[in-house]
Amino acid sequence: MRRWRSPRRPSPRPAEKKPKPVKSPLGSFAVHVYSLEGEVVKDIDLPAVFRAPLRFDLIRRAVRAFQANRRQPYGPNRKAGMRHSVRWSGKGHGVSRVPRIRGTMIGAQAPGTVGGRKGHGPKPWADWSIKINHKESLRARNAALAALREADIVARRGHRFDVDRTLPIVVENDLDELWETLDEKREESEEEERIRATRRGVKVFQALGVYSDVERAVRGTHIRAGRGKLRGRRYRTPRSVLVVTTKREGVARVFGNLAGVEVVSPSGLNAEVLAPGGDPGRLTIFTESALDALRGWNV
Repeated sequence: MRRWRSPRRPSPRPAEKKPKPVKSPLGSFAVHVYSLEGEVVKDIDLPAVFRAPLRFDLIRRAVRAFQANRRQPYGPNRKAGMRHSVRWSGKGHGVSRVPRIRGTMIGAQAPGTVGGRKGHGPKPWADWSIKINHKESLRARNAALAALREADIVARRGHRFDVDRTLPIVVENDLDELWETLDEKREESEEEERIRATRRGVKVFQALGVYSDVERAVRGTHIRAGRGKLRGRRYRTPRSVLVVTTKREGVARVFGNLAGVEVVSPSGLNAEVLAPGGDPGRLTIFTESALDALRGWNV
């Protein structure tokens, strides 16, 4: 008699290799200050808000609330599918009880007919908003700020940058005056002025070692799937570098045309800007004045 044996268990899958964590050259809360040429000028300490605990659950909850509260009501026209002169022939004629266009056997108006009204369509009075407490949104913002200094979290999000850079990248205040120094040749056309400013922005990003992330956004730009491509949202571009400055208008003229780059002021920081899609660790550049504006924020 053959002896019963337990079935062989499949060999476990080899563990996936996790990306090697990128360590900061300095301490946890000290970063370099770089010039526009990418050279280290001095070292400074980060504000206390960067010591906030990493609460990924709060970040996702806050981002979900931002997205839900932006949704606008929509629904079909109350007369959609009803613009026909139809009749029902009644019972006993050997045909289905479907409203038909007068004088024909073409079905209309019923949800199961061509051109008929939609059955159980979206309701314009539906409310998708999500309530979030004020303290929760502040803690989510602080947690998203604290994630900016973790190089392994930034790399895991897919950003490309030089590993010898301290995060977040802090630049001298000369970045705020970059547009004023370029705006000297008044005889140029607006298009030539824009091209010259964008070229200068590319050189600054290359010196800071973050331009490879802009190239990643260029490669990832694709045509959106679905009907949105017909409604002014044809292309979808990945999020790239976030630039935080106290002079947003001028800096946006220099970097605003680069793929995925976003320029905001310190007052415009929130969980969705710092962690698009709920994933923390966006590659961020601060000017010294913008970083000083965060020193009064409570943890």
